Amino acid sequence: MKDSSKSGEWSILNRIHKDCKTSSKGPGKSSLCVGMGDDAALWRPRDGCDAILTCDWFLEGTHFLAARHPPEVVGYKCLARAISDVAAMGGAPRCFLLSLALPNSHADEWLNRFLHGLRKASQALGCPIAGGDSTQRSEILINITVVGEVARDIAILRSRAHPGDALFVTGRLGEAQYGLQLLLDNAQRIAPHDPRLRKHFYPQPRLGVGQWLAKQRLATAMMDLSDGISSDLPKLCQASGVGAGLNERALPVVKIHQKDRRKKFNAIELALHGGDDYELLFTVASKNVARIPKAIAGVPVTRIGEITADKRVVLARQNGDISRLQDKGWDPFR
Repeated sequence: MKDSSKSGEWSILNRIHKDCKTSSKGPGKSSLCVGMGDDAALWRPRDGCDAILTCDWFLEGTHFLAARHPPEVVGYKCLARAISDVAAMGGAPRCFLLSLALPNSHADEWLNRFLHGLRKASQALGCPIAGGDSTQRSEILINITVVGEVARDIAILRSRAHPGDALFVTGRLGEAQYGLQLLLDNAQRIAPHDPRLRKHFYPQPRLGVGQWLAKQRLATAMMDLSDGISSDLPKLCQASGVGAGLNERALPVVKIHQKDRRKKFNAIELALHGGDDYELLFTVASKNVARIPKAIAGVPVTRIGEITADKRVVLARQNGDISRLQDKGWDPFR
């Protein structure tokens, strides 16, 4: 963390250091030569590995609501969602940098609870803090930079899908959006511990799945689903210069709770357009499809379509209709 003559900022930096230093355990510790407390961190990648670098914004009013999202959730989620990018390349996280801006009113209890959630994610995901910066601002701004590693030449990119490849996804789609809609329902306040909120509050980066696919060299292309499959699948296709056919009937959709059946929840629409799931979308050459198990690292895997030479992304509906997949996922500029 950077030194500062402002006692308030220095106090906050010391608290972050104290609260997060216990997270410097696990596989990332040996790679972090110098962590918090100096002008910068020193990190050394292991022999035979490529470095993965990614950063992610988490902004009040855009990505979370201070009045609805508990500080512990904000702390956990800001790191977990950034680490999902490392999972999408088949890598492992090694350390992270935290840049935090917040109002003075949030520098006590809110910050303590935020750090509790951040520490929980750091320990669970084996990713210690290496440093960062802080400042004062009228709203909460968080930026996370994650450093990861992957064995040399096995990183999985978005750009290597080929026509004829099968299209797979992990987990269930739409669960996070389902939770968000419940959270924003003014007619019914929902308890933070409600299991329907779990995916929205505490996403699980699919590190085990990504690493297995990379080691087995089975995925031709991969990315994580942060914005919804209707927005993210076209990005993979564009990077690879291909198209895709999606089978609506095959989608592993969210299970709507019995108490919500009378509300206007459409499981298919949530699965197609809901963001924040952080599942993995990946492609596999037809000759290797039989080698993909029904679950990887304890996470269900479902075949949902195929990569095509036609550079369109189409959806085959359950009634037999086929149409271009409309991009209705998350876009902060839309």
